[in-house]
Amino acid sequence: MKNNSNKITLIYVLILMFVAVLGHKLFANYFLEHANKSQLGYSYLKDILYIVFSGILLKIILHQNEIRNKSIFEKLQHTNIEIKESNERYDIVAKATSDTIWDWKMDDDSFIWNKGIQGVFGYKKEDVGKTSKWWFDRIHPEDSLKMSVKLYSFLEQKTEKWQDEYRFQCADGSYKYVFDRGFLVKDADGKSIRMIGAIQDVTKQKEEEQRLRLLETVITQSKDAVMITDIDTSENEIPNIIFVNSAFTDMTGYSEKEVIGKSAGMFFGKKSDILEYDKLKTAVQEYKECFIETIFYKKNGKEFWINFSMIPVTNKDGEYTHWVSIQRDVTEEKEKEKEREQLIRELTQNNKDLKQFSYITSHNLRAPLSNLTGLLNLIDDIEIQDPELKEIITGFQKSTHLLNETINDLVKVIIIKDNPSIQKEKVLIKEVFENVFNQLSFLISVHKPILKIDLEDVSILEINKSYLESIFLNLLTNAIKYRAPIRQLKVTISTKVEDDNLIITFKDNGIGIDLDKNRDKIFGLYQRFHNYPDSKGLGLYLVKSQVESMNGSISVASTVGKGTTFTITFKHA
Repeated sequence: MKNNSNKITLIYVLILMFVAVLGHKLFANYFLEHANKSQLGYSYLKDILYIVFSGILLKIILHQNEIRNKSIFEKLQHTNIEIKESNERYDIVAKATSDTIWDWKMDDDSFIWNKGIQGVFGYKKEDVGKTSKWWFDRIHPEDSLKMSVKLYSFLEQKTEKWQDEYRFQCADGSYKYVFDRGFLVKDADGKSIRMIGAIQDVTKQKEEEQRLRLLETVITQSKDAVMITDIDTSENEIPNIIFVNSAFTDMTGYSEKEVIGKSAGMFFGKKSDILEYDKLKTAVQEYKECFIETIFYKKNGKEFWINFSMIPVTNKDGEYTHWVSIQRDVTEEKEKEKEREQLIRELTQNNKDLKQFSYITSHNLRAPLSNLTGLLNLIDDIEIQDPELKEIITGFQKSTHLLNETINDLVKVIIIKDNPSIQKEKVLIKEVFENVFNQLSFLISVHKPILKIDLEDVSILEINKSYLESIFLNLLTNAIKYRAPIRQLKVTISTKVEDDNLIITFKDNGIGIDLDKNRDKIFGLYQRFHNYPDSKGLGLYLVKSQVESMNGSISVASTVGKGTTFTITFKHA
């Protein structure tokens, strides 16, 4: 800059001197005619001095101007550095934060967004609008009015700051919860000319808040007692309580203030299971889930059984922060369990007594009944003339025969109930039915029923053959015995395989059973549904016992006057 001023001054002086010399040359003749040489020299010297002086003055002016320009240049350079650094800081902050930054110039309603509008909300650069309308159009309709009122109240300087939560639409049409905060820039007259803001995506926080509110509602409204403790075991083996719900205070009788800050071990007492307490203590030390069942004590000293669980809770860094415990009063269940165990013991003993009685009865009756049957057989060989005596003996024979059958049936039931490990084998259904048909050939020939047999060529594994014959024999005998007198008996016996099950169906058109009255006792012991003199009420009980002993099931459908259908289901091979 200094060299430039020197050059300018030198050029200025040289130009003036050139002009001065040229002027003197042009007017030299005039000076020679009208003036002497001394005047000419004086005039020439005066011009030189004037030129030199004006050059010095110009040099001073240029130097001052250089100083002023240098100061302005330095200030401009400093300002440029500050602007550059500010822009760099803005870029760094914009990159470091996930916020979407916007700049709204109000005079011409121009809107500028940073790259966050693309990265956070998925908009392409060319899709982003340049005015405030584009911004407002993407605010959720339910939030738009509230947000606008707060914003314009701020713009009119009725409020000191503006920040709001609302839902902002993404490029795919979905909405995100955002937290928006804006700052005003004013001119020298205090007029708002610009607003700069930052939008933060708070969708995850909102969802977490909603989840926590829901969880809090569940905890506070839960009928199970909920307790939260810290993890500090420096003073107590069981951590201190920091929260209990209302169900907890109802269950224990303690108020919230009475238990906060105290160890959860305060509910254990002299009848509490020490092993369960040690189990809980070990779990706390090792930060493991724990489930115990023991006696706790209420505020009034009353004992109650509790199902108690404690689960450790960690923060996002995996550090243990709390224990959450859920308790349920199971006193009533425990009492019922004791009653049930006592009842089972009594039933087991009664069953043993009944079995013993059955064995003794059947054994003790066998010998005299055999003797009585033998005597009656001898009487058959004696001719009796007295008709009254003959009728008495005939009745006695029938009663003896029924008693013998009853004892035989009871022995069968005892064998089934007392021998779960029956012999099982692979059985072909057709062969079993053929044996039954041969045994009942006399009855079938007498009553001439219409038999429709549809037996598939299938077999069953793990079945006792004699039990299956007994089942078929009882059901077919019942069908013949309880036939309808007004029509010919028709019996349908069929089998089919469905999925992994073999289904056997016995259907007749007999007199039927009133299931409305007898459904619950149809397979009961000594249950009779018809007034037949030779009915003992053991057949269906025996059938059901034999079916269930082979892991099968039996059901019945019947209509009075129309007939009965028995359906037996076994697991197919």
